[in-house]
Amino acid sequence: MIVAPVLSIYLYMLYICLNWYPGARYVCFCGYVVGMFGLLFVRTAGDCVLMRPSDSSKPSYVARVEKIEADSRGANVRVHVRWYYRPEESIGGRRQFHGSKEVFLSDHSDIQSADTIEGKCTVHSFKSYTKLDAVGNDDFFCRFEYNSSTGAFNPDRVAVYCKCEMPYNPDDLMVQCEGCSDWFHPNCIDMTAEEAKRLDHFYCHNCSSEDQKKLHNSHVSTRHADAKVETKRRRR
Repeated sequence: MIVAPVLSIYLYMLYICLNWYPGARYVCFCGYVVGMFGLLFVRTAGDCVLMRPSDSSKPSYVARVEKIEADSRGANVRVHVRWYYRPEESIGGRRQFHGSKEVFLSDHSDIQSADTIEGKCTVHSFKSYTKLDAVGNDDFFCRFEYNSSTGAFNPDRVAVYCKCEMPYNPDDLMVQCEGCSDWFHPNCIDMTAEEAKRLDHFYCHNCSSEDQKKLHNSHVSTRHADAKVETKRRRR
């Protein structure tokens, strides 16, 4: 494995020019492909990149770099990648709970020319993505692995929320019940998004019904107790 020393970007540009070993396989990189002086900058294996599609009307492909190699002359640099699929590219298609920035890590590997890399991107875990203060154009998230042959997902089950029992879509506004801690879409509980944003407290229908039931039972018990006392008094 050939590892470049930690240098300034300008020294590293020179390092790449002078130390591109013909036929070597690079599994540790620094930087990414840019059009500056025709030089190649790549990142650590496992980093994610945006790759130019053959059809310019389509969005950039998202891929994870596995390794990179050059031919015997040190030219024709090829990048080994593992593709991320967008929901609409999967067999089942896009569903309601899929986020706009959601991608699936597939088992589909490929070899591409390094000059098809447009730039770096970040594929977050689902948990870390939901904690982002701001989502950039190059931010994505992944919570499933996808088998491109069978259409199967791993994991094949995730937590569901709301009355509609759907997995969480981070693009959608949801409100949390203070009673059961479940989350609900405003439109599933006959509420507008504006009304949901103004809420200080929220209890779902089931929790509200339980509270009313407890309150009713408490009043009934109190009335029964009072009746018993009155009865005893009459007997005296």
